[in-house]
Amino acid sequence: MNLIDRIVQFQSDIARIRRDIHAHPELKFEEVRTGDVVARKLEEWGYAVDRGLGKTGVVGTLKVGTGTKSVGLRADMDALPLVEHNQFAHRSQHEGRMHACGHDGHTAMLLAAAQYLAESRNFDGTLHVIFQPAEEGGGGARVMIEDGLFERFPCDAVFGMHNWPGAVVGSFGVTAGPMMASANQFEITITGKGAHAAMPHNGIDPIMVAVAMAQNLQTLITRNKKPIDTAVLSITQIHAGDAYNIIPNEAVLRGTVRTFTTAVLDLIETGMQRIVDGTAATFGAEATMRFHRSYPPTVNHAKETAFAIDMMRDVVGDANVKTDIEPTMGSEDFAFMLQARPGCYVFIGNGDGEHREMGHGMGPCMLHNPSYDFNDELIPIGATYWVRLAEKFLAAA
Repeated sequence: MNLIDRIVQFQSDIARIRRDIHAHPELKFEEVRTGDVVARKLEEWGYAVDRGLGKTGVVGTLKVGTGTKSVGLRADMDALPLVEHNQFAHRSQHEGRMHACGHDGHTAMLLAAAQYLAESRNFDGTLHVIFQPAEEGGGGARVMIEDGLFERFPCDAVFGMHNWPGAVVGSFGVTAGPMMASANQFEITITGKGAHAAMPHNGIDPIMVAVAMAQNLQTLITRNKKPIDTAVLSITQIHAGDAYNIIPNEAVLRGTVRTFTTAVLDLIETGMQRIVDGTAATFGAEATMRFHRSYPPTVNHAKETAFAIDMMRDVVGDANVKTDIEPTMGSEDFAFMLQARPGCYVFIGNGDGEHREMGHGMGPCMLHNPSYDFNDELIPIGATYWVRLAEKFLAAA
């Protein structure tokens, strides 16, 4: 690998910061201490620091030379509401909160790049390092944009990165176009008519309506959308009734819809409303649906993806960069930034979990798992990628 020696030299210092953040996880829009750590280091290195975008976001700006181009590099900072199973020294000190998705490591990699870029200043233009809150369900990227992120800190392009367990350390993965799916939630409330279970003819059974509705909704996936258009409609909850001999008045279905395009999402949402209304009417019941669009699809731009691929290859070699990975049905709120500016989102391999120290919990080192821990070997790899990307993007004309 073609790593920057200076970053390797201070890797252990950044790793200590990463482990400190891991030990003090903060949930969405509560990243005050984490923001303090980030802002303090950026100011120490000479960045102009702004806080408060997206409530707890931090943006560091470094302008070098007279170049007019600008670039944004983004890392997320928030943790998950999860009880950590690990028992090593840097485990969470706050029960019920845990860095189980590696945002502590994302913050660390960008801090390492920020330190080196401040020392070397080998670019001509404006660098914005964006430390975002509330990726985990809070839409922090959207809130930062609504607070004027790109008006106050103009970016010709913006780039993001996420660690990926199971992929080999020293590898990257990316694809142009859809990289991650949209995330959407729905809740359907069916109102029937309660009755004694021994006399069902006196009521309208909302449970039978729910069963029929659950089956009918799947036809949107198998019969309404084109087979080549990827989508998932999963009903994850059905709640109804409190007694074995009473037909309840109400049943509730909840679940998620995932798509790679807004057009397919539009088709599914419209079709769901049609099926909900029609199925309820067939049984003489009533039904309402609440559909919430949380995160849009994460769609990489072709030009910026090609540029990012060149930078990844420069760091780890052509053989270690997969340029056509299978998109995931997981979601990511960096999608909002890619809607606002051209850019690219990539995966960096986090290994198979062997990096975890003694005292790690039982179970795999996967994302959103109580035995997860970020691999500190990634710090110089991810940071070198960030540096090469910033230097090349902001190279003197």
